Amino acid sequence: MQSILSKGNTINEAISVGLEILETSRDKVNIEIIEQGARGLLGIGSKKSIVRLTKVEMPTSSSTIKDLLSEMMEVEQNIETLSHEESSEKIEEESLEGKVWISNGRIQYKASSSHFPTITIQKGIRVFKNNVPVDEETIVISDHDQYEMEGENQEIETKWKVSLDKEKLKAQLTIEPGYRIIRKIPDMEPDNHLEIIPIEEKEINNTLSFQNILHKMSELGIKKGIKKIQILKAIESKSPSIFEIANGLAPQEGSNGWVELKVEVEMQQGTKEREDGKVDFRETMTIPNVEKGKVIGIIHPPFQGESGYTVTDEIIPSNRVYPIIFIAGTGVVKVVDKIVATQSGRPFIERRGQLVRAKIFQKLTHKGNVDLSSGNIRFAGDIEILGEVENNMVVEAEGDIYVRETVTNASLTSSGAIRSNGSIIGSEVSAGKNNILVAELGHQLTILNKQVENIISVIKQLLQTSAFKSNDLQKGGIQPLVRILLEKRYKNFPGAVKRYIEMVRRGEKFLEDENWRSIGVSLSKYFITITNEATSLEEFIQLSKKMQGLIEIAHTPVEPNSYITISNTLNSKLYCSGNISVTGQGCVNTKIHAGGLLKITGILRGGEVYGRMGVEVNASGAESASSTLITVPSDQKIRIKKAMEGTIIKIGTVTFTFKETKYNIVAYLNNEGRIVFQ
Repeated sequence: MQSILSKGNTINEAISVGLEILETSRDKVNIEIIEQGARGLLGIGSKKSIVRLTKVEMPTSSSTIKDLLSEMMEVEQNIETLSHEESSEKIEEESLEGKVWISNGRIQYKASSSHFPTITIQKGIRVFKNNVPVDEETIVISDHDQYEMEGENQEIETKWKVSLDKEKLKAQLTIEPGYRIIRKIPDMEPDNHLEIIPIEEKEINNTLSFQNILHKMSELGIKKGIKKIQILKAIESKSPSIFEIANGLAPQEGSNGWVELKVEVEMQQGTKEREDGKVDFRETMTIPNVEKGKVIGIIHPPFQGESGYTVTDEIIPSNRVYPIIFIAGTGVVKVVDKIVATQSGRPFIERRGQLVRAKIFQKLTHKGNVDLSSGNIRFAGDIEILGEVENNMVVEAEGDIYVRETVTNASLTSSGAIRSNGSIIGSEVSAGKNNILVAELGHQLTILNKQVENIISVIKQLLQTSAFKSNDLQKGGIQPLVRILLEKRYKNFPGAVKRYIEMVRRGEKFLEDENWRSIGVSLSKYFITITNEATSLEEFIQLSKKMQGLIEIAHTPVEPNSYITISNTLNSKLYCSGNISVTGQGCVNTKIHAGGLLKITGILRGGEVYGRMGVEVNASGAESASSTLITVPSDQKIRIKKAMEGTIIKIGTVTFTFKETKYNIVAYLNNEGRIVFQ
């Protein structure tokens, strides 16, 4: 047999060339396709078709002829398939005209005379036209130019910081790990216009090192309580995180001295059972009582805490602790650490910060009315009045006052509590008189001490001048300077001192602390009488310190042991350093000032009332009555179950008037300083 290889642009062309060489026909050769060939784009990358033609003799047997025919049919089918593929390639090539596509990250395109393909580039891709970067967002693709693309990778640095809390008890490392954004160009199908959006891959790249952190901690002075494991975790972190990398030690707080009471000192409300088993509803108050020699309480010393340290190795001292300052009043004595009664009666304890006073109150029981026949009653203990207190009569007690019947046009003054089963009509009732007086004196002393400090400051300046010789001061001290200052700059100061001294004199029976009076004596000596006795600047300084001590005591809240509890009140004035409760039908045209909570279970009609710790009223106002003013500080609330026309509420400096009846009112100031209702 004779065999040759033949080439052509197509399979058919290669076969025709081979048949001409062999000088034979197609039915007398075997055809083997070696290479199908390929048509490249615009002639680029095309390949020739290659076939092998083998000349054969015609078979004589029917079976051989049959095989030969089958083989020829298979060749014909292959030729038809290849011809169809060639035709499809030609159609596909025509369909690409005017289009652009992406293959393996490269721009492929085919312009036409009627249409130029375009591309729009999104952020993260750079395009080069003839090796020059293109800034336009939309690019027209031309056959005359060459185009290349590349993704723009991005590097984000690791962000971190080390911070200390206010007390330097904790060091925190805040970290946001860095990362790389890798952008790749996706393959895209042919189209007239392509919007090319890069494919982004994010790789975490935490560049924080152990040395970075240690260096920063050294800059901040962090040297105690370092937590290396947390630092290592931060270095390996793959997400934004906060790590506590150092801890100090908070101080162990101590506690002030305190008094442990061993007896009951508060009045107890409740009914009392008689010996026959029946309840006596007239006896609803149990008054505590101790016998002579009874231990009232134990004074415990303060407990000193332990110091701590910061992460910067600074000592944090524990809180300063203070012992109990105990003042023994009538009927008590201190034996080592115990408070012991030296007489029988009602124990009384007053706490004002670390200042504790204790005394035993005797009880005076007045069986009739307080009137002209009995005279006014003043007693250094508790007073119980079984009858009424009549017109223009005065009852004063250093303890509590308990009136079983009505008080009319009278005056009740108590250092403790006041209770009345009857009504209070046209009277003045004041409970916690000593606390009220101390607060007032503290206010006056604050003003005076400010002036004394100013005088001391001026004298110090004058002593530095050459006009004042030391020998002159040795003769008369600083009194000559004081006289000049009072005449020239502080003319009103002596008058203020006199008012303070008079206030102390009038309230002397309610003041157990002798310092209030002794300060008045010193102020009079230095600024009113101004004796020729030599006085030094140091004496003035010590006086100022003593005044400041009393001011601090006056400004320290006293534990509530004063209150007023009455049934009804009409046209009266009530003042109490603690709570006031009106438990009966109500309160009419009365002025009330409560240092604690004011609670009226009946109706409040007319007058002005104030509650430092809030006001609670069942019903207030009336159409026919005069206005009713209810006032509380800006940090408190007013509660009224039924607020009728004529009710005015005032919270801080903000007022609101009810024009119609409202129910279940809870009023307070919001963050904007406006009255709102809950």
